[in-house]
Amino acid sequence: MTAEEESGTAQDGRDDAAAEDFFTRHRELLFAVAYNILGTVSDTEDVLQETWLSWTSARRSAIADPRSYLVRIAVNEALGRLRRARGRREVYVGPWLPEPLVTRPPETGPHPAEDVAEAVGRAESVSLALMVVLETLTPLERAVFVLREVFGYEHVEIAEILGRSPAAVRQLAHRAREHVQARRPRYEPDPRVRRAATDRFLAASLGGDLGALMEVLAPDVALWTDGGGKRRAALRPIEGREKVARLLVALSGMYAGDLDVRHVDVNAAPAAVVFGSAVFAVLVVDLDPRDDRVCGIYGVINPDKLGSAREALSIVSCP
Repeated sequence: MTAEEESGTAQDGRDDAAAEDFFTRHRELLFAVAYNILGTVSDTEDVLQETWLSWTSARRSAIADPRSYLVRIAVNEALGRLRRARGRREVYVGPWLPEPLVTRPPETGPHPAEDVAEAVGRAESVSLALMVVLETLTPLERAVFVLREVFGYEHVEIAEILGRSPAAVRQLAHRAREHVQARRPRYEPDPRVRRAATDRFLAASLGGDLGALMEVLAPDVALWTDGGGKRRAALRPIEGREKVARLLVALSGMYAGDLDVRHVDVNAAPAAVVFGSAVFAVLVVDLDPRDDRVCGIYGVINPDKLGSAREALSIVSCP
């Protein structure tokens, strides 16, 4: 090899190392954007892989704004996957809930292993309850909402990412915001309030205390259980305080003494993992802004969606 060739090879190596470093520094952002659009970890990881491949094969010296380039690739890849996923979700057994990203409670301290759930928590995330509402938007509306409302992108920036006009993006943003606001008014309770409400709900549910459940549940409470056809679950949401309470009391009789609870964060908000010999469910409650009673209960019991819960629980359980 000539000296010139050796110099070129060394330069290529430096360029590749710089490209990898740049991608790594933006991985959390890309993961958070794609996850909030898709709602599943595996699809999000696939998006990141495709984005990496595009980045490594691009003429990077010709890219004026590398960060915007990466976001554009990730968003459009996520949109394509979301459009394909919508068909599968239409034939899903029972309600489809997003895959929860479970993180360790703060008292466990730092852990050296990189955790994708930690990554989205450090970047930006929306609650699982809001993600359920985002499922009712069109793919384009969802992407615009996530970029605008969660990440603070301007309409012109979103237009460049999506290849749309700024006017079209403004219309999509307005429509998405109105739709979300109608289904879920803006309210984010203090984490301590949510944790306390979760505790009261779990104590009443696992204890089979019908009276206590009637006190903690809002009159119009709804219960979603996602078993994906792999565990027994309601095939549609259960609505109304009495129906939900009686179902939970019946379930407590089936599992009394077999389950324990561990506090975690799900999508950066207080929640719980319910487990016995194995992880049984991730449970998230939503609160009524009027009185902080439980107005929504989201139980993810499909084992395919409990990967981050299993990992978090094993870390929490370590001495």
